[in-house]
Amino acid sequence: VETVSLDVTDEAAVANVASAASDVTLLINSAGVFGLAGLIAAPDLSAARREMDVNFWGGLIMCRAFAPVLRSNGGGAIVNVLSEAARVCVPFAGSYCASKSAAWIMTQGVRAELAAQGTHVMAAFPASTDTPMVSMLDMDDLLDPVYVAGTLIDALEGGLDDISIGEHAIYMEKLMYSDYKALERESAAILPGATAVADVEN
Repeated sequence: VETVSLDVTDEAAVANVASAASDVTLLINSAGVFGLAGLIAAPDLSAARREMDVNFWGGLIMCRAFAPVLRSNGGGAIVNVLSEAARVCVPFAGSYCASKSAAWIMTQGVRAELAAQGTHVMAAFPASTDTPMVSMLDMDDLLDPVYVAGTLIDALEGGLDDISIGEHAIYMEKLMYSDYKALERESAAILPGATAVADVEN
């Protein structure tokens, strides 16, 4: 294993890494930033722009750079780690949700374009996970990153296109398909100033 530091928003740097990593068969895009700000309540758009830069553009830059590498190695796979928040806007983190939702649509497009070269593209929708990115949230039921990684790999080996990880993410997926407006109304209660889903009484 060789580790390198990389800014996923730097197209030249990503191209250099892709050129050096010519044996890659699996790309997992998990870089992300979380601004914890509402769309209107945010003091300015800097956090929203940063979220789009990393969560959307960064993922797309990585996919574009590594697509030829994967093709040359038999197709391989891409996993874009999104979030349960990609499925609906939770207003206390509105711009984050928007960036992850954009990444979801991007994943569908990349999947379609790379199907012909045999690249499997999967979207992962984990619930809140115990990483430094969410250290400011007051939550007791964060997912273990090792569990998320293992579940993601199992889903990839099973040939799934999409995987919701964690009880709350699975609940959101089911509600999205059964009653999306109910999911929207439930999520709308978590307004700017909240620190976690747990702040809202069910």
